[in-house]
Amino acid sequence: WYASAALFVMAAINIYSTVCISKVMLEAPKHVRTFGDLGEFVLGTWGRWLVTIPHMITCILVPIAFLVLGGTLLTTLFPASFEPETWIIIMGITLLPLCLIPTLKEGAMMAAAGFLSTIIANVVALGMLVYKMHSTNVENLSVPSPNLSFKQVATVFGNLALAYGAGLTIPSLQREHSEPQRMPRVIVVSLVLITLLFFVDSVIGVSVLGCQIPGNLLYAIAGNELGTTFNRGGVVITYLSMQMHITIAFSVVLLPAFYTLERLFLGIHKPVVAIAAAAQAQDDVEAAGPIGFVSSHTPNSPTKIATDDDAHDIDSATYSQPGVFPKVAVLRIVTVACCVVVAVLWKDRLLDLLDFAGGSTYSLCCMIVPMVLSLKHFGKRLHVVERALAILACLIVAFLGAYVTYITAGPLFSPAPKAIDVTIWDSPKFSYCSDSFVNVIYTNTSYHSAWRKP
Repeated sequence: WYASAALFVMAAINIYSTVCISKVMLEAPKHVRTFGDLGEFVLGTWGRWLVTIPHMITCILVPIAFLVLGGTLLTTLFPASFEPETWIIIMGITLLPLCLIPTLKEGAMMAAAGFLSTIIANVVALGMLVYKMHSTNVENLSVPSPNLSFKQVATVFGNLALAYGAGLTIPSLQREHSEPQRMPRVIVVSLVLITLLFFVDSVIGVSVLGCQIPGNLLYAIAGNELGTTFNRGGVVITYLSMQMHITIAFSVVLLPAFYTLERLFLGIHKPVVAIAAAAQAQDDVEAAGPIGFVSSHTPNSPTKIATDDDAHDIDSATYSQPGVFPKVAVLRIVTVACCVVVAVLWKDRLLDLLDFAGGSTYSLCCMIVPMVLSLKHFGKRLHVVERALAILACLIVAFLGAYVTYITAGPLFSPAPKAIDVTIWDSPKFSYCSDSFVNVIYTNTSYHSAWRKP
């Protein structure tokens, strides 16, 4: 029950912090179009850097993890073909067309396909798992109970934080939405649905495996550590669906980083806000009074005025200007190439990479900072109970994030020398269990009846 409670607490914090981003953006001037802009709007110049740096790191680290996962999936799908490094490079090349889709709005159907592919992968994998385990467990044995430590529970925080990664793309989605006032409701409904899917996945997995539920279901159905082999056709469908999902997710998560890099290196996406318009937005009559004109802009300039009624179409208009998109394409290709290089170097550290990204940069920019921005911007407009709970949530996330970052940084940046593989058939596989259940699946009754504690 405490694991379920932890899941719902994490879900509540993530949903609330993501809604905070949307609500603060709704009250911000229309020239506030990125996460960094939002940080500067609320906290000043230092707020931009506080938000932009972890946001950029997360938007790049997560796609790198997707590349590593994709290389592993393709190696399993096509055994005795290429090494994971080669598959990572091939994947980097094949996903370039998706990365060259200019905006999230133009890739909406692509994102929907990514969502459906995830559903297919989970349904097929869980279906095979339940069927096989019920077929294997002919004696109706009870599943083993977990023997958890604080470290095991806490390190799940990083992976779970990334599962609620919507905060990375909320500014991009909201600036392109024709009705941004609907975004808070969209966020709540979407993340509640995701939470329910997570809960169903975990309940089904625990009901048939107990503490022997694998850390990654994809790896479990492809191997034989669960004491059985799974239908190869089902494994292929699951892996292809998941490969489709991570390919699409790569481009979606990396797009906010593209936008910031294009603003930094190409000078686009920089709306010029007229002084009078800015003053009027702040109801500053004295500042607006002496101004008798509003600056005009070149019609063909890649920069449009951020206060136009069609603000949600500014990005599409920017990319359609002559000579703009070729430069954008080159920058995006170079960025993807850099991600591929890092993914090849970190190919053996997928889980550490996911936990590190979730525990460090993601928890800061998409959980702690949004709540801080909301507390600062809305102030006493928030109920005292809401303010207290938000502060408590910030402290919890900060503690867990710091702990997970400390635990995962060592293996990621200072890995131990790779030991010679001397794995035996009953080597430890299930770290959440105790006694003989650490080594062998619980349905192997002959092994467990003969096992003696050392």
